[in-house]
Amino acid sequence: MKIIIAGSGQVGSHLAKLLSFESQEITLIDSNEEKLSFPNSQLDIKVIEGDCTSISILTKSNVSEADLFIGVTASESVNLTSCYIAKQLGAKKTIARISNPELIENENVDFFSLGISELISPEILTSKEINMVINRSEFTDPFEFDDGALITLGLSAKQTAMFIGKSVVEAAKIFPETHFFPISIKRDDKTIIPRGDTVFQSGDHIVFMNEPGGEDELLKLSGQNNDIIKNVMVLGGGRVGKKVAEDLSADRINVKLVESNKERAEELAEDLENCLVIYGDGTNSKLLEEENLDQMDAFIAVTGDSETNIMSSLIAKSKGINKTIALVDNLDYYKLTQISGIDTLINKKLLTADSISKHVHKAEIVAISQLDNMDAELLEFVVNEDSKVCNKVIKNLDFPRSAIIAGVIRESKGYIVLGDFKILNNDRIVVCCLKDSIHKVEKFF
Repeated sequence: MKIIIAGSGQVGSHLAKLLSFESQEITLIDSNEEKLSFPNSQLDIKVIEGDCTSISILTKSNVSEADLFIGVTASESVNLTSCYIAKQLGAKKTIARISNPELIENENVDFFSLGISELISPEILTSKEINMVINRSEFTDPFEFDDGALITLGLSAKQTAMFIGKSVVEAAKIFPETHFFPISIKRDDKTIIPRGDTVFQSGDHIVFMNEPGGEDELLKLSGQNNDIIKNVMVLGGGRVGKKVAEDLSADRINVKLVESNKERAEELAEDLENCLVIYGDGTNSKLLEEENLDQMDAFIAVTGDSETNIMSSLIAKSKGINKTIALVDNLDYYKLTQISGIDTLINKKLLTADSISKHVHKAEIVAISQLDNMDAELLEFVVNEDSKVCNKVIKNLDFPRSAIIAGVIRESKGYIVLGDFKILNNDRIVVCCLKDSIHKVEKFF
């Protein structure tokens, strides 16, 4: 697949790296030579220095032969313009990254007529992810397939969990009526796709696929409770913070938003009628205490600075806050924050890359999600008559051991499936696999 990426910032370079590993034909454009130095020297891609809105530069990139053009610069106007021009010059499909959620949420503006296939907002994606985490406060890795027909949920296994010391097969025999199934395990620094003989250990971070109703069962067997979150403090009133505060307050959650810029705080106070906006430094523990941090059910740090988000989340955790969420740009912080105890990390680059990736794979993928801090991805395929899995029983498939069929959606109903399940035409199959197995899995669909 011929893909052109405009913008070699955090999102663009990460996306180029991700797609280059999948043997896609990638061209990366940026006007800043310095930003192109790393991808040019470390990745097997073509780089072009220049303005991505320039017709001559786009012509040089062979945009007329592009299957996909992706505009992910820091400027949404540049992204929109470059996508429009690329479409006019022959690109089959275009995707533009935008920062203003209103451009997506306003139905009166038709970007498709301008040749832009899809708009992607990291801010909207981040807010949705945070809302999912808040609504399932005891879990990590929440992701819904087909409006909740199947749901992934992760948790850290405690010694008191009923399945500790038992293999997957043994646990299934003890709890035959359960509506969840393990699909990935993070143990130390290794990602494991569980098989029947895999034994659960204390400290494992396990991701489960769940049918509706499986959440309560999973909590019971894990010895945990799902506490209802009603009071939330949000640190940072940028686009992400504002969107998060809007969405949470719409769900009747009491929101306190802390913003360090006085002018911005005043603007937010006018716009967010259902939120309490506080002007102050969110890293100041005394301020947080004065604003009753200890009475919050959750703390969400979404400033533009990863270090601030981490430090403030640690302060919140030290005050006994049950759920802490931090927005981090640097992927190297993941291990650090896991050790320190921050509950959930959000990375806009990964969310954006996941959202774009579904347009790249050859098979008919309708959803894709990367599991947090795991070398594994979730892919949802649509089965057609030509698929190798069609009309086949799962146990008879020569499926890679580094992948597992996590669930099946048939006529909008989700199923946790075992080896004797027969796959039919038009089924939607959710697969969990290690990243280096994606191409092997695609061949089955």
